[in-house]
Amino acid sequence: MRRRHALLLGSAVLLVVAVVWPNRAHLAAFPDIIGAYSAKEYCSCRYVSGNPADYCQVYIRQYIPIDLLHDEPASRTVTARGLGRTHSAAWLGPREGCRLLGETSSAP
Repeated sequence: MRRRHALLLGSAVLLVVAVVWPNRAHLAAFPDIIGAYSAKEYCSCRYVSGNPADYCQVYIRQYIPIDLLHDEPASRTVTARGLGRTHSAAWLGPREGCRLLGETSSAP
């Protein structure tokens, strides 16, 4: 019985390695996506579409929660942190919309 469990465990580990290893570059980029997506979509929802803050917070909700969402209405800048990465987006104007500013070292 123990041999069967060891064989199943070994097979499962081998399967995980076979799936993860070819996709390691994509998996490494994933933490950046959460914060960047949240900042950009919230900025667009709030300042391009003109929706209220409560609506936009629900609009950007994902399965993986973000740690921080900071909206600065005076400068129309949004900062979001998720999975340890912080990104900001800013509204540039009515014809340009919101643009992702990139990763920042410290969040407000």
